[in-house]
Amino acid sequence: MIGFGFFWVIALAFIVIIFGSAIRILLEYERGVVFRLGRFSSVKGPGLKFIIPIVDKMTKINMRTIAMDVPPQDIITRDNVSVKVNAVLYFRVVQPEKALIEVDNYLYATSQLAQTSLRSILGQVELDDLLSQRDSINHDLQEILDRQTDPWGVKISNVEIKHVDLPTEMQRAMARQAEAERERRAKIIHAEGEFQASETLAKAAGRISTEPGALQLRFLQTMTEIAAEKNSTILFPMPIDLLKPFLEEKKKEDQ
Repeated sequence: MIGFGFFWVIALAFIVIIFGSAIRILLEYERGVVFRLGRFSSVKGPGLKFIIPIVDKMTKINMRTIAMDVPPQDIITRDNVSVKVNAVLYFRVVQPEKALIEVDNYLYATSQLAQTSLRSILGQVELDDLLSQRDSINHDLQEILDRQTDPWGVKISNVEIKHVDLPTEMQRAMARQAEAERERRAKIIHAEGEFQASETLAKAAGRISTEPGALQLRFLQTMTEIAAEKNSTILFPMPIDLLKPFLEEKKKEDQ
């Protein structure tokens, strides 16, 4: 009788284990890929799911966007400059069955593909383009990676170059180039200012030459500005036009 009771306990425990192994709970961002006797059967969505014990095997796949750092890569640009570039890759699984069937480890495969593509693409651009046209390079990398990972059921949503590490000698050369560029712009701005000032002065001189009184007014205004400094001694020539009436009167008296 005791042996018969022990048998039922074992049987009940076995049923509980089998029933427990048939229950699966998938979160909202998870999908379950079911293989039945080794062959792909179906993809189950989130919630409480049941599978056939022993016969079915379910593997969970994370469907959220994954941010993966691409380690720094030694790259020689098209103009033979050695740099180190790292990036960040954003991707997610859109077809979980392909992510399991078509590739052994889609995370590792995507990481390795990103590293090799980064070296290949950046090796075809010059340093100036790498520094100034990152958006275009990021777009090209995203398109290439997305096309290559499409058979794996992986969607590359974005690729961003994070940092470009330049050699010390190149940093100094770029600093000198930037300084020379600033000096060039400063000289151009100064020359344009001198040109505009000369044009304005030429117009003012032409206007004053057509109005004799304007020259005298300008002369008196200048004298007023100079006289504001009381500690200054001023020597200036007397315009002959101011003395002309007196000279003419003196000449008449002598006649």
